[in-house]
Amino acid sequence: MCYFQLCSEDYHWWWRSFFTSGMSAMYLFMYASYYFLTRVHVAKSASMISGLIFFGYMFVFSYAFMVITGFVGFISTFFFIRTIYGSIKVD
Repeated sequence: MCYFQLCSEDYHWWWRSFFTSGMSAMYLFMYASYYFLTRVHVAKSASMISGLIFFGYMFVFSYAFMVITGFVGFISTFFFIRTIYGSIKVD
C-alpha cells in the first residue's frame, strides 16, 4: 500500500503505514464485542458492571495492540522505503 502511495507522488506515508497495520485492533475489538454478546453469559443483575469491565479492559488491550502493530508496520515500511531508495543510482 505504501508503494502505491509513493508511486502516486504522495510522500506522506507515515501515518498511513501506522494506521493500516494498527487497524487490526479494530477487528480485535469488534470480535470481542461479538464474543461478549453471543458467548458470555452473565447474570442480569451484574451485566452492566461486567460489561463495563469487559469493554474497558478490551478497549485498553485493543489500544495497546494498535500501538504495537502500528509501530511494527511503521518500522517495516520505513526500512522498506530506505531499501528501495537506497538502491537508486544517481549519476
